[in-house]
Amino acid sequence: MHYFGFLNTAICRGLRKPFKQHWRLLPENLIYCSHYFSTSCSFNNRKRNLSQYEQVDQQKYASLVRSVVSAKTSPQTPETLFGEDDLLYGPVIKSKPTTDDSKAEIPKMSAPLNTGHSAGLTQETALKQPLQIALRRVYSKASLPSVTRVLQLTMSLEQAFYLERWKRRMITELGEEGFKEYNNNLLNQGKLFHAALEVALQSAETPKSDSEKIAGYLQSVEHVLKDVRRVQVLESAVHHQPLQYVGMVDCVADFRGKLCVIDWKTSEKPKPYLRNTFDNPIQVAAYTGALNHDNNYDFQVQHGLIVIAYKDGSPAHPHFMDSDLCLKYWQKWLLRLKKYKEKISNTL
Repeated sequence: MHYFGFLNTAICRGLRKPFKQHWRLLPENLIYCSHYFSTSCSFNNRKRNLSQYEQVDQQKYASLVRSVVSAKTSPQTPETLFGEDDLLYGPVIKSKPTTDDSKAEIPKMSAPLNTGHSAGLTQETALKQPLQIALRRVYSKASLPSVTRVLQLTMSLEQAFYLERWKRRMITELGEEGFKEYNNNLLNQGKLFHAALEVALQSAETPKSDSEKIAGYLQSVEHVLKDVRRVQVLESAVHHQPLQYVGMVDCVADFRGKLCVIDWKTSEKPKPYLRNTFDNPIQVAAYTGALNHDNNYDFQVQHGLIVIAYKDGSPAHPHFMDSDLCLKYWQKWLLRLKKYKEKISNTL
């Protein structure tokens, strides 16, 4: 759009009388030429895609252009909005897409997702009763970190910023005591929801509860439970012995024929895509790796499943993680665990 300046210079040089005497004709000529050049490209066969900003009808806003240009006080004063943008902010530079640092960085602690020593479940090796190992039986050292703690202490600055902003907004609306009560209610709902699911998965019946607080969540997961078979683990602790961390697995079962580590989540907002679940895939990968390296479990798991249940009862979103996806997030977990250990060692 630099032709405005070019035309202005050419016309001014061609005029012999003072500029102001010819001013009344100049805007119309500029507008006409602008319209001609924007619609006729005989001098250049290549068409350039215009942004919505550049597609403004110049003739429609002719009076506005006149009023702006008539107030010129300097030869350098821009005669177009685009020229003004260039003068104030410089030319538009398209930024390169941001890269995920964790993709480029390779974790120093090399550990496989599975041991490869034992195969998956068969009809003969499948457990008749799900394993339920209490966390206190897994380890006695209080220094072993949980998966949840590692993820909390190593979240990105962006995640921490949005979490803190949400917390401040909730405190503003509910007050300090109201916010504490809100969090307690969420924890209680989560416990009730998992307890009801545990009963349903052991009995293969439709989940039920006397509590209205979780009725919507249970209704939300009904269609997912129809695809869950051969439950092997329920609310059981896992311990990655080489890497020394622990966690609590919600469920291990077949989902549509694939043995998965299943994590049940509740949400008041829709999360239709895996990217909407934030660190949940890393959490599932961490549980999967721990289970595969725990001597209490004589089978290996290659897949994961995150189920997002909704309070209003709308159908839950099941996010299946195949072996490649689990391996990808396992690498991310190793980086987070490394970062956690470095942070802890620096505070000692």
